This record gives sequence, structure tokens and C-alpha cells, in this order.
Amino acid sequence: MSFLRSFQCGHCGVEISLDAPGTTHRNHCPRCLWSRHLDRNVPGDRKADCPGGMEPIAVTVRGEQRWVLVHRCTRCGRLRLNRTAADDNVLLLLQIAALPLATAPFGYAALAAPVVSGAARGTGNGSGQSGAPPKFG
Repeated sequence: MSFLRSFQCGHCGVEISLDAPGTTHRNHCPRCLWSRHLDRNVPGDRKADCPGGMEPIAVTVRGEQRWVLVHRCTRCGRLRLNRTAADDNVLLLLQIAALPLATAPFGYAALAAPVVSGAARGTGNGSGQSGAPPKFG
């Protein structure tokens, strides 16, 4: 496919139109969501000194429930927020958004076990605290 104004994704190789529905600056690939470290301070300024790839590492919500990608440069580590576009890969966006749930810092068995306060078990000091911290993992 050939677009009048386009670039090739440095990560997956697909040709991408610069015209992005829902945003004025196309700054990432709608297929793999990767970007390039091009801008220094303002979207579209193209003044970055670092040519690193920008990995999509998270999704956040800003403003009027607008999803925003969080990119981290694989070379210098700089973080950038980039608005999503209407043609972005929705399944990949959801996968990135769910990543913290899939890699929880505690075991899921801890979630299945009911939390019972010391007072309810007849132990502890009646404050609801048994004195020992909960164990995860």
C-alpha cells in the first residue's frame, strides 16, 4: 500500500500514513504501537538528539477519557506520552493496558483466600489486626 505522506515503521516495517484519525501528529505505528525518538519537547518539533526506538510500555487515560500511550526510549530511557489514534491496534492497546494485572507482584492465590480480621477469628486485640503482616506470593 502506498500513501502520499508516509513513513516506514522501524520496528515492524509496515508503511504508515502520516494522516492519523483522531490526532494531528502521527508519532507511532498503528500496527505495533512502536515509535521513534524524534521530538525533544513539543509533539512535532523533530529536534531529538537520540534516534532510539520508543517502546510502548503502558497506557494511561487523560482528559476526557482519552487513552494515551506511554513510550520509553530503548536507547536513552526518556518517557513520552502519545495520544492514541482511531486506527491503532485495539487488541495490542488492551494487552498493554492489562500487563500490570498479568504480572502482579503477588501470587493470585492470595487474592482467592478470604481476608479475615483477628477479631472475627477470635484472635488479636479486637482492632481487626492480627499483628502479622499478610503474606503474598
